Amino acid sequence: MRLGALEAGGTKMVCAIGNENGEILERISIPTESPDVTMPKLISYFADKDIEALGIGCFGPIDLNRNSETYGSITTTPKLAWKNYNIVKAFQEALNVPVGFDTDVNGSALGEATWGITKGLDSSMYITIGTGVGTGIITNGTLLHGMLHPEGGHLLLSRHPKDSFEGTCPYHKNCLEGLAAGPAIEARWGEKGTQLADRKEVWELEAYYIAQALVNYIMVISPQRIVIGGGVMHQEHLMPLIREEVKSQLAGYIDTKELSDIDQYIVLPSLNDNQGIMGALKLGLNEYQLEMKG
Repeated sequence: MRLGALEAGGTKMVCAIGNENGEILERISIPTESPDVTMPKLISYFADKDIEALGIGCFGPIDLNRNSETYGSITTTPKLAWKNYNIVKAFQEALNVPVGFDTDVNGSALGEATWGITKGLDSSMYITIGTGVGTGIITNGTLLHGMLHPEGGHLLLSRHPKDSFEGTCPYHKNCLEGLAAGPAIEARWGEKGTQLADRKEVWELEAYYIAQALVNYIMVISPQRIVIGGGVMHQEHLMPLIREEVKSQLAGYIDTKELSDIDQYIVLPSLNDNQGIMGALKLGLNEYQLEMKG
């Protein structure tokens, strides 16, 4: 099969052609501007590629309720030009193919679960920590949606006793994104994380907040494996700190074989930063199969 994949981000739109085996045959990147500017370029790319379905992993919040009048729309995004824009409808009308749709981070979770490090597990979690924090959750083998979709980056945290930084999230000063995303690191310390690699206190505090969130996810979702990606995780010394801090904060309360091998429980992505596009291919494939069943 020839499948289209779109990883729709706030800065760029990554378009790709691939197949049902997750193989990426070609890709391009198009800057994210307004829908009037960007959508014709995206549609033009896919129009002559003879695709049988398209999958979209999209920035949000988005409407994933198939019974909703606004299903397929980007909703209350701070990217105002895209607010209430129905991206699924636009592609369906232009391309006349099935269009699968989910959040960008759910797409990454699906990519890893289909072809990567969480393949074969019933429950897993993908977290991206970069400009923002996003969470994708698979439970009982299915992407979790619920009322909307997980917004685990805005999980509220207890502050470190020595941390007086107010946080960067305009909604919640003490959420994971507001305390630990890339902009929070820069605002707290006055430099980007890449310039702070040798500052031990920076990464100990970062690990404290990330681990606190992971402990909460573990208690509520009980995933069989947690994958953490995103630009902040490019600091190679951070992952060992997070694992140790998770063990400390769990305080021995949960004792499972997964946690006993924490190096294999909390892991980095395995698909060479292709997990989002590969997940979008799978979203397209799933939608195609759903429509074929009828």
